[in-house]
Amino acid sequence: MKLREPMPELKGATEWLNGEVTRDDLVGEKPTLIHFWSISCHLCKEAMPQVNQFRDEYRDQLNVVAVHMPRSEDDLNIEEIKKTAREHGITQPIFVDSEHKLTDSFDNQYVPAYYVFDKEGKLRHFQAGGSGMKMLEKRVNRVLDEMNKVE
Repeated sequence: MKLREPMPELKGATEWLNGEVTRDDLVGEKPTLIHFWSISCHLCKEAMPQVNQFRDEYRDQLNVVAVHMPRSEDDLNIEEIKKTAREHGITQPIFVDSEHKLTDSFDNQYVPAYYVFDKEGKLRHFQAGGSGMKMLEKRVNRVLDEMNKVE
């Protein structure tokens, strides 16, 4: 995905955990963070406490959606995905993307990967890898500041 491109429709989930959301649910009111992770990704698990803290801290200002992107056959076990989500406190909606439908529409190749969309649903920031939560926080704050100035 390129900057300023619209958020793809959230279609093709094998399953939703913790509730289901649509693009229309997310766009319009507040910015959205969509993060890709996988149960076989060590960096994803290491970053999850920071993602969760982020989610909780910005609860009223930011939508957060997790996308489980399998990297191998072992990552397709839904019970394992549920267990890992519980163990790591992932309470936001999880799009289980076992067929890579959303992964493909995002043109995403990485876990963890983070996409920040403004409230109009346009991509404002992308980053991949386990570190850089400070950078992610800066980008989210920039989008929130711009939104607050407009209102």
